[in-house]
Formats: sequence, structure tokens, C-alpha cells
Amino acid sequence: MKIVSYNVNGLRAALKKGLLDWLKEEDPDIFCIQESKSQEDQVPAELFEELGYHAYWHSAEKKGYSGVVTYSKQKADKVVSGIGMTKYDNEGRILRCDYGELTVVNGYFPSGSSSEERHEFKMEFLADIKPWIYKLKKERKNTIVLGDYNIVRLDIDIHNPGRKDNPSGFRPEERKWLEDWFTNGFVDAFRYLYPDKEDAYSWWSYRAGSRQKNKGWRIDYISVTEKISKGIREVRQLREATHSDHGPVIMDIDI
Repeated sequence: MKIVSYNVNGLRAALKKGLLDWLKEEDPDIFCIQESKSQEDQVPAELFEELGYHAYWHSAEKKGYSGVVTYSKQKADKVVSGIGMTKYDNEGRILRCDYGELTVVNGYFPSGSSSEERHEFKMEFLADIKPWIYKLKKERKNTIVLGDYNIVRLDIDIHNPGRKDNPSGFRPEERKWLEDWFTNGFVDAFRYLYPDKEDAYSWWSYRAGSRQKNKGWRIDYISVTEKISKGIREVRQLREATHSDHGPVIMDIDI
């Protein structure tokens, strides 16, 4: 299977930048987007239907904000929107789709960069999402949790690890949460294959030519349960795909 995670920073904007042509060429089995910033009725369904995709949406109540969408060639057996907690579900952050024995959770974790209040909200989300995911993982052994986590894991996952301004996304408490995540039942698919690879980022600021200079952060992840990790064949981030300030993360895996 080919599975893609892509924070498109606005689906309608990305479509105007050639996203469909790129998707047709990549032809993934499952295509998960974050930050759709759209309601389902704002994007013509036939655009993706013509490429053979079923669409599953979880939009934020606030128009033009957040939201996740999962497109898949195979029809999902079960779809669950949200985690049953209104303050997160109103923001359209988590979407579960089951395909036979495989579960794919598409997630857009909160960013805390706009204020200390939002960073606190982010930490609350991290505390609440973990037990929900772990309960799911007990029931569904073949689980993938992918998306924009908005957290840098390792020093090699950011171009300037020596910075002293303590930005949200690179704070000790959230990095500890992520390291615990990857030592208790989940595998970082990219680092599984490339434990020491540097300069492999998935997000670049729009400022000062950061993308051209490859001054980025790796904050988009594909996590897989240990049971299916041996099936990982390839994982890559594409800096060349420029529909967003993020790049897509692409995984080939045998399930």
C-alpha cells in the first residue's frame, strides 16, 4: 500500500496549485490531508471521485479552520469522527477509518504557536488523545496514526536545535510526550528506516526563503504499531511538492 499524509494548509488553495495533478501521478491507496480549511460542500466531490477515491470528512465547526479529510481507493468499513470530546471534535482534528484489519487515524494535532493559551490547549489534547489511541490500539492491532503532530521529535528534526526562544513545537514537555509515544507501542516509520538521516523536514516557514534553503522542521509523522512495522518499505518527505508550507509524507508498506 502507498499511504500519504499531507497538511495542505487549505484544500481549496492547494487545488489551485495543482494538487490533483500531483495526486494523480502519485496515485496513493490512502490520501490523508490535514488543515482542509473547508466544509465538504465547498469541494466538488467529483474531483476526487474521478480518480477513484471515496471521501471521509471531519471539518471544524468554524469555517476556514482546521479539519481533516481521508481519501481512499477502498471503501472504509467503519468511520469515526472525533474522540468524543467536544472541545477537540469541534475543531475537526481526528478521523478514524477502518479497512478490514487496518485502521488509519488521520490527525491534525493543535499548534501552540499563537499563544500560551493555545500551547496549554495543545498539551491538554496530547494528554487526552493518548489513552483514546491506546485503547483503540488494543482492539485494532494494525493501526496507523498519521498527520501533523506539530512537534519536533529529535534535534536532527529541526534545522536550528540550539535555539533558545523555546517555541511551541520544540518544548521539552511535548517532545517528551512524543518520545514516550515512540517507545510505547508506536514506531516512527521514517526513523525506522533512516534513524540518523538529517535535513529531512516536512514543514518550512514562508519567511526568508526557508524552503529553498531547507531550513525546516519535521513535525508530520506516520506512526505504525509494532505489529506492522516490519512491513515498512519506504518513507519520504517531499520538499519539491509545493502546494503548502508543509510537504507530503509518503509511505510504502506491506500490510
